[in-house]
Amino acid sequence: MGRSGKLLDQLMMEEIGITRDRCYIANTVKCRPPGNRDPLPDEVATCRPYLEQQLDLIAPRVVVTLGNFATKLLLDTNEGITRLRGRTYPFRDGVLVPTFHPAAVLRGGGQQLAMMRADLVRAKRALTSAASATT
Repeated sequence: MGRSGKLLDQLMMEEIGITRDRCYIANTVKCRPPGNRDPLPDEVATCRPYLEQQLDLIAPRVVVTLGNFATKLLLDTNEGITRLRGRTYPFRDGVLVPTFHPAAVLRGGGQQLAMMRADLVRAKRALTSAASATT
């Protein structure tokens, strides 16, 4: 949780109008690597089947990825988050909206915060579209 989690909670409420109990949060790796370091490629690969199974079970219409690791993994790309964010991508039976990780926003300042807010507005629009398509 920490400061990053609190920021995510705040932005989800302010930009999408939802709380954590209304969404599902998953991680690319199922345990934090020692020393809070970035996960190694083999750690991500080892945990990928679990993430894929979670996505199969939940079947989300909108997926918001936070940061490089989740975005690169799910879009199967080497492009960085700065280049990928700002638009939606077809993903499974819905869309994927990449944005910055809240920890990066806390370090990056106002411009990254504004971009993350815009990405979450993009996610809200996608959720609205998905909801109206099912009714």
